[in-house]
Amino acid sequence: MQLHISPSLRHVTVLPGKGVREFIKVKVGSRKVSYRMLFYSLLFFTFLLRFVFVLSTIDSIDGDHPKCSTIGCLGKRIGPRILGRRIESNVPEVIYRILEEPVSKDEVLGKTDVPQTLQEFMSEMKQSRSDAKAFALRLREMIVLLEQRTRTAKIQEYLYRHVASSSIPKQLHCLALKLANEHSNNAAARLQLPSAELVPALVDNSYFHFVLASDNVLAASVVAASLVKNALRPEKFVLHIITDRKTYSPMQAWFSLHPLDPAIIEVKALHQFDWLSKGKVPVLEAMEKDQRVRSQFRGGSSAIVANNTEKPQVIAAKLQALSPKYNSLMNHIRIHLPELFPSLNKVVFLDDDIVIQTDLSPLWDIDMNGKVNGAVETCRGEDSFVMSKRFKSYLNFTHPLIAKNFDPNECAWAYGMNIFDLEAWRKTNISLTYYHWLEEVIYIHIYTLILVYIR
Repeated sequence: MQLHISPSLRHVTVLPGKGVREFIKVKVGSRKVSYRMLFYSLLFFTFLLRFVFVLSTIDSIDGDHPKCSTIGCLGKRIGPRILGRRIESNVPEVIYRILEEPVSKDEVLGKTDVPQTLQEFMSEMKQSRSDAKAFALRLREMIVLLEQRTRTAKIQEYLYRHVASSSIPKQLHCLALKLANEHSNNAAARLQLPSAELVPALVDNSYFHFVLASDNVLAASVVAASLVKNALRPEKFVLHIITDRKTYSPMQAWFSLHPLDPAIIEVKALHQFDWLSKGKVPVLEAMEKDQRVRSQFRGGSSAIVANNTEKPQVIAAKLQALSPKYNSLMNHIRIHLPELFPSLNKVVFLDDDIVIQTDLSPLWDIDMNGKVNGAVETCRGEDSFVMSKRFKSYLNFTHPLIAKNFDPNECAWAYGMNIFDLEAWRKTNISLTYYHWLEEVIYIHIYTLILVYIR
């Protein structure tokens, strides 16, 4: 193809081939815009024709799609939706069929020749020259085996974590024993906490009052030390430590021998609260009932781990529910804060598994607008694991009572640090509602234990 342009750019001659006198004459108008547009258009179509020719030639050489037309092959190469063509998968259909078949738990049971690594698998496939079906079957066996091993390893991890959380480390147990002995033999370990001149501060609402319920001396000491160390005005901080009868002596000994002046520390056992020692306490009754129910069933964590149908995350949640932390009175005592501290208007409740890294006094400047509880939501944030907790992460929505009364997508909140407006709390029936659901949860727990026992 030859292209001749006159010196005046008014005539363009296109010759279709060498030696052929037939030609096309185009007379361009006197307007400069017209002949320029025609000139560029011809150059574009010349390039496009050569581009189509090159693509169709390459496609013919490849030989992958011998039946596709030149325009069709162009569409296939430029894009799957151009000219109405779609890219077809090169994976044989038999591979999809085999990989989509239901997996049996005994599929690889007793087989010792299943490839253990990708390298072994590729070496075997190269040596055997297997077809697509044999390839898919072998790949399926290897994946099933690796999935079973991964599941077993995860469940073992969760079980060991549960055992560790349910046990008392030897060092911690020895620390409590040594402190109890110190409390008996050392008068300095039996000091009144706080001293007599500081007792009025325990009910003074001009101070910043924190409450920590724990039966772990070491954990309580870490929380208390980090709280006071990061306080800008530690002399205005009052920490009320609540513990049980057996931990009271070691706890008092520790904070007597390791004071956190100028902060004010109070150590008090549950049996020393007048309100808790009078009459019936719904939480204590519910916990006693739960303990009686648990004692009737055997298996516990072993029965949960033996379930081969549930996902490891579900097993981990059930093991976590068996943790003594959740069955401890220390975990439920916060529902009685208005009764335990009748003179206080606002407190910050702290868990014993946190470390404080900043001054917490600005929490008292938060206007809670009549709300009882202020906490950090755990459903929004960058950490997709920690900040993805909603009610469905904690409650069993397969039970009709839970599904009827709660929204599974409701945002949960962090339990480690909560602000409580005790004045607003005393105007509500939150405690009665808590007692009601505590009873319901006991019945649901009995139902769950029966299911686990039957299975």
